[in-house]
Amino acid sequence: MLDTAKRFLREVVDIGLLLIAVAVILQVIFGSAVPFVGGDIVANLLGIVTTLGDGGLVGLIAVGIILYLINKNS
Repeated sequence: MLDTAKRFLREVVDIGLLLIAVAVILQVIFGSAVPFVGGDIVANLLGIVTTLGDGGLVGLIAVGIILYLINKNS
């Protein structure tokens, strides 16, 4: 049962990462006027990177954890 839940959550994360990648690509191609994306995705990602950068060591650890989660299935 726990394996099923973990597999489901991995699939949800994978779909979320794919949707973020598609939204960034669409915003780069069409600008910030992509109506079905629902916001300025690139600005939000830059805000996250800036916040993590201001965090110093904590930000570096957070980036490491995020990269581990993204590359774990590869």
